[in-house]
Amino acid sequence: MYALRIDPDATVTDLNLPATDAHIAIQEHVGSDAVDQGVYHRRAVLHIHGNGLKLGFPQNLAAWALASAWRGMPLYPLAGPIVITGRTTSGDTAALDNDLAQHAKAVAQTVRDTLTEWRERPPASNEAAIKELLAYAARDIASSGQ
Repeated sequence: MYALRIDPDATVTDLNLPATDAHIAIQEHVGSDAVDQGVYHRRAVLHIHGNGLKLGFPQNLAAWALASAWRGMPLYPLAGPIVITGRTTSGDTAALDNDLAQHAKAVAQTVRDTLTEWRERPPASNEAAIKELLAYAARDIASSGQ
C-alpha cells in the first residue's frame, strides 16, 4: 500500500506498506505504539505520534502546512515523523492517491525552500511566518489540483 512519510526536516519518503498489518508498519515509521489519526482531507489520514509534542519532538512544519492547507485554516502544531495514507469512504486505511502525494511533496519542497530563504530574510513575526507558509501551501495544492 502506497504511503508517504514526512520527517520534521521536510524530507519526504515513499513507503510501500504491507496490505495486512499496515498499522504495525505505520507504528514503526512514526516511532510509537500510540499513533493518532488526523483526517484533514477526506481521502487521506495523517498518522501522528500520540505523544510527540509532549516528548519534545521537533515540529513537523511540512505536515502542518499540508494539513492546514487541506483544512483551509491554521491548525495546532504537529511533531515528529508523520505517515500519510489514503482513506476509503468508510474510513479504512488505503493507498495514498497520487494527487495527494503530489500535494505533500510540493508543500514539503516549499517548506524546505522557505526555511532556507528565512535564514537570509527572516519573517517579521511568527504570525507573518505562519501566513506566508500557509499561502505557499495553499498555492501548491491549488496548482497541483484538488
